[in-house]
Parts: sequence; structure tokens; C-alpha cells
Amino acid sequence: MKIAVCIKQVPGGTNVQVDPVTGVLLRDGVDSKINPYDLYALESAFQIKNQVSSEIGVLSMGPPQAKAVIRESFSMGVDTGVLLSDRKFAGADVLATSYALAQGLKAMGEIDLIICGKQTTDGDTAQVGPEMAEYLSIPHISNISKILEVTSESLTVEADMGETIEIQTIGYPCLITVEKGIYSPRLPSYKNKLDTATREIKVLTFDDLDDKDEKKYGLNGSPTQVERIFNPPKNPDKEMFLGDGAAVELFGKLRGRKII
Repeated sequence: MKIAVCIKQVPGGTNVQVDPVTGVLLRDGVDSKINPYDLYALESAFQIKNQVSSEIGVLSMGPPQAKAVIRESFSMGVDTGVLLSDRKFAGADVLATSYALAQGLKAMGEIDLIICGKQTTDGDTAQVGPEMAEYLSIPHISNISKILEVTSESLTVEADMGETIEIQTIGYPCLITVEKGIYSPRLPSYKNKLDTATREIKVLTFDDLDDKDEKKYGLNGSPTQVERIFNPPKNPDKEMFLGDGAAVELFGKLRGRKII
């Protein structure tokens, strides 16, 4: 079975600047990491591989420095990695991002199972996975909290739908998005890091994709535009309550502001 896991490089902290013209995040020179939700997607792939013989590949979209998260995934046990990178993809909203990733997955060849984290910490839309599945015309299930059974033909999963828990079986090819906590992500292996230090990361550009309509990618393909992004103001003011009467003083403050 061939499994593809979509991973993303996200800012490692909150000190991120915003382009005043386009409203997109300026990622160059910013400390980055693998999107935390994608670590659960990776571990889900490893757990499935333990039950059904599989090859695991990752796909990421971003600037050249996004290769770092693919290298990190190699050190966890991933077999192959592809980076989708081109200036034509820059500034994409969820729709254009989903389309570009779907095109990238097609370029990777036949894939049985695509696994995504529920959402990213820099976007929090939780829309990219399902939209990719729609573009690929394959079934999908979101919000998966448990993988109950794995066979060479299908998955049986438990999906957290908020007010209900649903158990569903889905056949391949398909796409799933997993919840935080579905498994405990493994740590990178230093030995794997050394062994995969020179492993090729295939880079796909706009010219490598089947659909070369520039109106479907990046800012050109984004029907939604960010009107304004700004860092929330920091309030350094603080008030401390010390001693035996601290709880009473705090209660009085909260009651005075009608918080309680």
C-alpha cells in the first residue's frame, strides 16, 4: 500500500511579521517546525504500516527551506519526500492550497491512502484535507480519533463529530484527517537522520503539474483575500496579590469587574 502524508512547515513562535500589501505571513528567517497536527498524521501512517506492508511518502508545499520538515520526517521513518515549491503558489488561500496539493499528489502517482492532520496552527481552517479529497474525487473522513481496524482493502475508524461518535469503514483510495492525540508521535531518530542525510527530496514546480492554468494557483486562484492581519497588542500591566488575604483581594477585583 502507498500512503501519502501531507505536512506543513509552520512558524515555531508568535513573532511573525505580516506583509502589509498582501496580508500573508512573512516566513523567511522565522524559526519553523512541523505543524503539530501533522505529527499525529505521521504516527498514524507508521501505525498502519505496522499492520499492512506500506510505503510512506510525505508531501509539503512551501519555499525551499520547507525541506527541513521533510528531512525531519525521514528521521522518523518516512520513505520518500516531495516538496511542492514555486512562486506561483505563494499567497494561496485554502482553496488554491488544496488544489495545488491535489495536483502534487497526482504527480506522485497512484496513492491508496492520504493522511492529513486535522488543521494547521497558522491557519486553523481544517478545510484543506476535505477540499483535496473533493479535487481528487475520492471519499474522505475527517476528525478521526481512533483507527479501529486496518486491512489491505479498507480502514475502520472512529470519528469525533462533536455531539456524536461515528464508526465508519472507508475503502481505498481515500483521505482521512486525524485528531490531535490519536497516537503519541515518535521522536526523530539520530541514526535515521544520519542514514537519510543525503536522501533525495523531489521538488515539483508549477511546470511539473498537469494543470497549468495559473488562475487556479496562489493569489490568482484565491477567491478569498485577507483584509487585515495584525499581531494582538501586548498588555504588560499586571497586579500581584500576596499574603494570606490574596484570595479575598482577587475575589474582590473579579467581582468589581463583574467577571464573577
